[in-house]
Amino acid sequence: MRTSLSLLVLLFAAMSLGARPDAQAGGAAASKAMPPPITKHGLLVEIRDVARLPDTRGLRPPDQDVVPAGWARINYVRDLPDGRRFANDSRGFLYLIDRNNQPSVYANVGAAFPFAVYDRLESGFIGFTFHPEFARNGLFYTVHGERAKGNPATPHFIPPGFTRADVNYHDVITEWHAADPSASTFRGTRRELLRIAQVVANLTHPMGDLEFNPTSKPGAPDYGLLYTSGSDLGFSNGGGPHANNPTQAQRLDTLIGAILRIDPRSPSASGGTKGVGDYTIPAINKFAADGDPKTFGEIYAYGFRNAHRLTWDLTDGTMFASDIGMNNIEEINIVHEGNNYGWMKREGLFENGITRPGGALNQLFPLSPEALRSRATDGFTYPVAMYDHTQGQAITGGVAYHGRIPALRGKFVFGDIVRGRVFAADLAAMKKADDGVPETVAPIEEVQLYVRDAGGSRNYVAFRELIEAANGTTAARADLHFSRAADGEILVTSRQDGTIRMLVPESGGTAPRAERR
Repeated sequence: MRTSLSLLVLLFAAMSLGARPDAQAGGAAASKAMPPPITKHGLLVEIRDVARLPDTRGLRPPDQDVVPAGWARINYVRDLPDGRRFANDSRGFLYLIDRNNQPSVYANVGAAFPFAVYDRLESGFIGFTFHPEFARNGLFYTVHGERAKGNPATPHFIPPGFTRADVNYHDVITEWHAADPSASTFRGTRRELLRIAQVVANLTHPMGDLEFNPTSKPGAPDYGLLYTSGSDLGFSNGGGPHANNPTQAQRLDTLIGAILRIDPRSPSASGGTKGVGDYTIPAINKFAADGDPKTFGEIYAYGFRNAHRLTWDLTDGTMFASDIGMNNIEEINIVHEGNNYGWMKREGLFENGITRPGGALNQLFPLSPEALRSRATDGFTYPVAMYDHTQGQAITGGVAYHGRIPALRGKFVFGDIVRGRVFAADLAAMKKADDGVPETVAPIEEVQLYVRDAGGSRNYVAFRELIEAANGTTAARADLHFSRAADGEILVTSRQDGTIRMLVPESGGTAPRAERR
């Protein structure tokens, strides 16, 4: 049974009347630290189609693709300073989208990796990013998943306590070097930076996001350093005998659950300290300079379940991570170097049941009153915004928005991957919630989307309805994701219909024809 915070509210009411509810398997004890409910305060925003990638259904055999197969499986859209736009289809293609919004294949990434896996939602060619000096050095980076069976490659990292015989999948980060960065198709070489082993039965929570800090400028210590998403590598629900294994979290002698910050240059080129893979550990990293030989110097922050999206506020450099929860809580964290974000001991503002004898990961227990009131009493850093599973199922990444849409300006815009709901939280409130007090969280509002018809009238829609209209069939899930365009506006994509859309400022038109939902 999934325990929602709505149930927790009822339990808290019972406690207030003198009752003492005890946590049961699959249940949770109450806490007064409830996230504010998601509200609707009139955030009405227009959404428009921009481009659509080619239909790649049928490219992979049915037993090697996600069921049901989406039109094209977009995870990221990236804009370069020279005006070019790129998007990936996780079936193995990196597309260049021209100024007329027509896509063409820039690189057939899948062709380079014969052991790639495509039959999981997070599989295939998962993510990519360009070096901030791509125009000069031609470097970009990809991450993909591979099967281990029959794979001759040796992982750089295997979770502690396991051997190569236990490995089922690999997460692979690759550096590509374009001979001509201005060319419309890739020609060049590639180099493997990191290959991480997953021992769980399913390819779950692979490394998916690769980012350079967009607020870091040439000459700054952080400039040109590559960040990765943070993942427990499926140990919370990856299937098989190794799932739900809490011994793999909360350690600094492992890459599990950690956001990494690396210098992607090989140590042979940088002259620096070698990391787990063929990259350099930045000397500025906290755990590289702590004098402890047992800590991995590439770790930037840790204690995440699936911090699958990272982003920065371009105005002040605040770093955010969207961490997908287990059975109860979806959360956004402000990331600070060296901090511990709690998984598997914490989910949201709660103690996880796995920490107690006979407890389980789908149980939550309240923090003590002292922990709720005090700053940094337990060594964990808590979310600045969160929602429960009555409101959604998996949080997607977001954008700190300062663009042309007044209703969203000064807000962090994000959503729920599965249900396709679009949310916003005030950036100032989120930063205020980063105060060391666990129960301080920013409220969340829902964004109502609408499209204009041929006559200019508004038609209010749910994001999933757009997907269904594009595909001509019902959609079991939205697979919602956000990217930031070069001008700061928000691009909206789905792994179901292969369409890139944009949230746009009010364009005018006649009065709405449909009631707001």
